[in-house]
Amino acid sequence: MSGPPAAGRKQVHLAAQLPGIHNVTVWSDPRARSQIAFDSFLHLAQTAERGRFDFFFLAEGLRLREHKGQLYDLDVVGRPDNLTQLSALAAVTTRLGLAATVNATFNEPYEVARRLATLDHLSAGRTAWNVVTSSDAFTGENFRRGGFLAEADRYARAAEFLATARELWDSWADGDVRADAVAGAYLRPGAGRFAHRGRHFDISGRFTTPRPPQGHPVIIQAGDSDTGREFAAAEADVVFSKYNRLDQARSFYRDVKGRLARHGRTPDRLKILPTATVVVADSDAEAAAYADEITRAQVSPQTAIAHLEAVWGRDLSGYDPDGPLPDIDPDPDSLTLKGHSLFRRGRAETARRWRALAERRGLSIRELVIEISGGQTFVGAPRTVADAIDHFVQTGGADGFVLVPHLTPTGLDDFVARVVPLLQEEGVFRPDYTSRTLRDHLGLPHDRGEDTADPAAEEEAS
Repeated sequence: MSGPPAAGRKQVHLAAQLPGIHNVTVWSDPRARSQIAFDSFLHLAQTAERGRFDFFFLAEGLRLREHKGQLYDLDVVGRPDNLTQLSALAAVTTRLGLAATVNATFNEPYEVARRLATLDHLSAGRTAWNVVTSSDAFTGENFRRGGFLAEADRYARAAEFLATARELWDSWADGDVRADAVAGAYLRPGAGRFAHRGRHFDISGRFTTPRPPQGHPVIIQAGDSDTGREFAAAEADVVFSKYNRLDQARSFYRDVKGRLARHGRTPDRLKILPTATVVVADSDAEAAAYADEITRAQVSPQTAIAHLEAVWGRDLSGYDPDGPLPDIDPDPDSLTLKGHSLFRRGRAETARRWRALAERRGLSIRELVIEISGGQTFVGAPRTVADAIDHFVQTGGADGFVLVPHLTPTGLDDFVARVVPLLQEEGVFRPDYTSRTLRDHLGLPHDRGEDTADPAAEEEAS
């Protein structure tokens, strides 16, 4: 039986992500199912809702990645549009939050604000937007001729993009849909009127969609640079972190939370959720063996060489993945992997660190890639995993985790069946949903913005 919330202990937040944008999924496993079919999205989303997770997250890739000029199918290509998928999932879930990456470099505020507001209405207030940017000319070719933003400009555009979207959501007040049959008035006359003048956007008109149920959808951000961290502290409700080693995670957690005060925000207004993987079995030893099997499947010989080529910028297909690292230096002007932010900068320094690690530990190419990939985050029997997650949260490493299964779509079935009940018994995870909106799940206030009703305009229109 689930216990009451534990006094003085933080509540653990959990989210699920369908894999496929990075090569963490083992699509060749005979138990794996489609990365594209709706049934896979449905299974994982309903598993997450059964586990009382906060939200289900879909990442986004705007161009099929290429490795040495060929499609990089280790990422598993062909992902459908995420907002369309989440709209379908809104009809077959009732409480689970629905989060999507939408790029702020290659879209426009009006269309994104409208689509997110629509999803928030369809889901009765369960929408989140992961705001990302891109400085990648390769991806930009899909959108505008010679088109991409210089890196120095991308956060400035993203900040204005988000501010503009909020202005659009706030162009409707909560009482603007009157539907007063007696008075013959359906809308407040000034509803949806907006005008934005800025460096990146100069738009005005009437926004077509009433204010979302949450006021504003939950805003997620994942940048790790100093600029990205500051943007998160000023604007985000949730931060996706790459740090799932406790010492690194604590440092990141303290740094980002420490920035909130200068933006007039308190630590509870921002949730930090590292990405993590989980391997559960009957015993710790069995789980460790299975985790090693999974990691070796994720980092096949082909994957190991491709990973190294992304740093070296050279064709290394002649090297033995079970042999030593190349003794040649990276080509600083060559990219073998396009459409991926990984190893875009500092490749010479990365190669130097990898060589030093391989020499110190006596690692082959494949062993090195397994080592730097990090393996699995939480491994063990159900109690071991539950205790490790709780310890991570209670000791200041995170507010919870975004769990990414290695197997689509059944990779979280055991976690939900065997680990979640233990967290509930400890009183650190909800036994059931207590409200409907994602902001409520996360303990965030509904963001109503400013009431932009213009009495003078309304009187003139009347």
